[in-house]
Amino acid sequence: MKNLLALCLLLLPASFASAADRPVYQPPTVSTFSIVAIDPANGDLGVAVASRYFSVGSVVPWALAGVGAVATQANVNVGYGPQAIDLLRQGLTAQQVLAKLLADDTFPGKDGRQVAIVDAHGNVATYTGPKAPHWAGDRHGKTWSAQGNILVGPQVPESMGKAFESTQGELAEKLYAALKAGDDAGGDARGRQSASILVVRKQGGRNTNNDRYVYINVDDNPQPFPELRRLLDLNLSYLHEEAAGHLLEKGNPKEALAEAQKAARYAPGHPSTHFTLGLVEYLNGNKDVALKELQEARKADPGFDKDFDETLRDSPELKSLKEDAKFLQALRGEQKPPAH
Repeated sequence: MKNLLALCLLLLPASFASAADRPVYQPPTVSTFSIVAIDPANGDLGVAVASRYFSVGSVVPWALAGVGAVATQANVNVGYGPQAIDLLRQGLTAQQVLAKLLADDTFPGKDGRQVAIVDAHGNVATYTGPKAPHWAGDRHGKTWSAQGNILVGPQVPESMGKAFESTQGELAEKLYAALKAGDDAGGDARGRQSASILVVRKQGGRNTNNDRYVYINVDDNPQPFPELRRLLDLNLSYLHEEAAGHLLEKGNPKEALAEAQKAARYAPGHPSTHFTLGLVEYLNGNKDVALKELQEARKADPGFDKDFDETLRDSPELKSLKEDAKFLQALRGEQKPPAH
């Protein structure tokens, strides 16, 4: 026992010395490519990002409706995100916010950071530190900034900008196109793992009092882009389907039809889109199309009859359909009783 104790005492100082010589743990660099942007037509603000990094959507993108959007990455100071949003809400411009972020940053590694900001007035500000992992840099246009680090080269943000500006449609689609173009151009030199899209719009999200119009994340997937596309399609489908419902409640079936058709295009295999489109087509007087859509929904959804009956019961705007015995018989495949 005495010999063992003496051996431990001899080893103890060496152990302390060895621990002291070890380098302090450094968190992994968030090597990634991203784009921040605003849609000047409706004020949508958003961020899209991809990386060979687990759950990049939990670290890089920040946005607040009517305020701004931020991407913080490379030798990342995650606090840049909420601090920038708070400063933008106080009325500072993107350029003023960037200057204050850098001035207030007392954490080590500031010269390796990368950040991009767009405010609600369309001002864009970016910073790529001189020690951000190579290749690192950014490109920007009037309403967007694309940036990245540990990329295959400048062709990544350049391709992102071209895709963003050439893509038609809403901001979420333009952000996805830019991100995909960056990946097609080589993207993160280490490979792929995660991706995220965040778009904010005042009261634009699903359900009540939700400004997150789109927020989708692929956290750990060797091929994140097909899954990101699938999630974006679902997200947009649900949004347009919900919009159709609100328009019906307001007595506007024509505009509701346009929304229901968009929902069906985004999720053509989903029973609920056929269900909604069928109801809206009926209210627009297109009974043949309505019957086809509702039959598709009934075929794909075992709970269709129960949901359909509850919808008729609880929706005054569907009174005409509820009383249309001939249409309901055709939908359910029922035969009329023989005439006597």
